[in-house]
Amino acid sequence: MASTVYFGSAHQAQLVPEETLPFKLERIIEKLQIRDRVKDEVVAIKMHLGGNVGYSTIHPVFVRRVVDAVKQGGGKPFVCDLSWAVLTAYTRGYTPETVGCPIVPVDGPNEKYVYWYERPFMNIDRWGMGGFMHDATFLIDLAHIKGHPSCGFGGCFKNLALGGFVHETRGKIHDTSHHKKYWFAEKCPDDASRKKIIEGCPLNGIIEDKNDPRELHLHIENCNQCKRCLKIAPKGSLEIRADTFAAFQQACAIAVDLVFSTFAPEKRVFLSVANQLTAVCDCFGFTGLSILPDIGVFGSNDPVAIEKAVLDKVARLKVIPENLPRCMEHQPNAGHPFQQIHGPYKDPHIMVRECEKLGHGTTDYEWVDVMPVKEGGVMDTFVNTGGAA
Repeated sequence: MASTVYFGSAHQAQLVPEETLPFKLERIIEKLQIRDRVKDEVVAIKMHLGGNVGYSTIHPVFVRRVVDAVKQGGGKPFVCDLSWAVLTAYTRGYTPETVGCPIVPVDGPNEKYVYWYERPFMNIDRWGMGGFMHDATFLIDLAHIKGHPSCGFGGCFKNLALGGFVHETRGKIHDTSHHKKYWFAEKCPDDASRKKIIEGCPLNGIIEDKNDPRELHLHIENCNQCKRCLKIAPKGSLEIRADTFAAFQQACAIAVDLVFSTFAPEKRVFLSVANQLTAVCDCFGFTGLSILPDIGVFGSNDPVAIEKAVLDKVARLKVIPENLPRCMEHQPNAGHPFQQIHGPYKDPHIMVRECEKLGHGTTDYEWVDVMPVKEGGVMDTFVNTGGAA
């Protein structure tokens, strides 16, 4: 059975506020019946609050719409994210006054309020989930859509998989990409060859291992799998494999599965804001140019469906190559637009497929535009009362 994904386009036909994204988000909130579902619930609104001088995270205007809807429905909302993002959130405009509710670290100010789960996967033996998010009775996953150097794409799933767990777990999730061996030092014993391999990567994707100069370390985030290095490395000494890059997303899917184990399906809502789609994650602490056009807002009760819908929408767009940082390359034949930016092995659909396998939704979805853009004319539904006569 197909799941429903609601959508509001960033485009508008008329110069009226009712056609803008905050109002379209309001329509999605109504369609999802959030007010009717949150009475007496403790509602965790999980979002990324960014860092440093980043300004492309979800604007407080959108957050306030969600918070107010929860409060109007009789729920008790709080916004949560990692402690380092929460403690400086006020410098980027996020305060209890602007968003309308408390803003708390998922695991407390010192990362000590944690629930540990035993679930072995590659280099990970235990997973530390933030206690405040764990203890909530209702989850609203409010995600900003953007590129991501580890997996190509950041949306609802990555917002929970990395933003809901302690530093130890986040580090190990990233380290899964190094669990399977890709460098074989015995097949490249001379210093000169190793130096040529390092110098042959224009993206600084290969460096000497900090503990052993005979070993080489692959910077997963930098690597776009152009494979120039393989033309330099002695045969068999270096491998650039798809499973090396897939491991990160597989680990993220397990993290998402653990989060969902604490919330019944009817106690979850997923909202995505696809504006200012930058090349890398908001955790970089700055905002670069948008590498794709603004799209709009999405909402669903099905996380797999909403992620697939976002990716399908992005797939129809063209990358803006001149907006990429100069340290990155555009590979127009690499596949999905996010793969064109981060490389073909960083397939943004992997996490979607993994979460579908775990039973958290379906990629079969029905698309509902909450306010189709009409070309020309005056929309019958709305009257602009805000301007001069």
